[in-house]
Amino acid sequence: MISGRARNLGWKLRGTTGEANAITDVNGVLVGSTTLNEHGGTARTGVTTILPLGYGPEARLVCAGIHSLNGNGEMTGSHWIRDAGHFLGPICITNTHSVGIAHHAAVKWMINHYEATFADQHLWAMPVVAETYDGVLNDINGQHLREEHVLNALNNAKSGAVAEGNTGGGTGMICYEFKGGTGTSSRRVDIAGRTFTFGVLVQANHGRRDWLTILGEPVGMELRDHLLFDRERGSIIVIIATDAPLRPDQLNRLARRAGIGISKTGTPGGNSSGDIFLAFSTANNRPLPQLDTALQSSEHLNDEVLDIAYEAVVDATDEAILNAMLAAKDMTTLKPPGHVCKALDAEAVTQILRRAGKAYASLS
Repeated sequence: MISGRARNLGWKLRGTTGEANAITDVNGVLVGSTTLNEHGGTARTGVTTILPLGYGPEARLVCAGIHSLNGNGEMTGSHWIRDAGHFLGPICITNTHSVGIAHHAAVKWMINHYEATFADQHLWAMPVVAETYDGVLNDINGQHLREEHVLNALNNAKSGAVAEGNTGGGTGMICYEFKGGTGTSSRRVDIAGRTFTFGVLVQANHGRRDWLTILGEPVGMELRDHLLFDRERGSIIVIIATDAPLRPDQLNRLARRAGIGISKTGTPGGNSSGDIFLAFSTANNRPLPQLDTALQSSEHLNDEVLDIAYEAVVDATDEAILNAMLAAKDMTTLKPPGHVCKALDAEAVTQILRRAGKAYASLS
């Protein structure tokens, strides 16, 4: 039985990745998680956290853009991101019924972490909290996620490799009727003599088996065991990070490309799916407006050179979804009980891709 991330299996994926092939390849971006998975119990959920500027002591804004391909879901702070083109603080991703406690905990973390600023200024905390529904595998109505779980994930975020599959907010998620969850990937590209990184993290909980497509091959039509649904029941959150200097309007367009990325695995964006995407840039981060200068300037990329950035995001999104599924482990269902949500069979997919000339004949 073979296993591993998609690129390590010899699948012919495009592009050059960063060192960890993760969103954390963008310098300064940290990822944390808390996983609740009681053996034999019903709490199979958690939270994933992203700190765009790490643990820097100063409250600083990052430019951002947002896109909703299908709005059957939640991402807090989105109205101000659309209007202002920036946000402050961490990103949390969890299950649908834990958005409130994650938001409460993230606000507390911001007040404590930027204590002097919140004490001296009239600030309002609007962290980004996004969700997907895990009620098939998790007792979602039990609201098992607590404040301390979120604070743990925020206080233990790190750089480097990111735990994928049944971890953090992705613990109880399903993707194309296989076990889904947390996945990540990155791309490095050269623009105007400089190297920029584009990193993607997904919480993959979307799609029907019939739709599943990998490197253009309709593998979901061949892998027919352990089907679960008669219609789609999930969503996907895509977070894009980059160190490229991009304006908010450019980041809006970058976020839209996540929709093309998720379509490469076959989803049309079903009616029940909340397909919501956020892109942010660590470049040109600024102090709070009330502490900043009246006249401001910054550099940004020319729109004419952005095609390579769009391609990087599309490819990294596609690969992040594949990594989420490949890292996942089987899990029994709670609603309805008695079924098994199987992990994607990496060996079966690799054989299909080899027949199509889309995977190398050996891993050597």
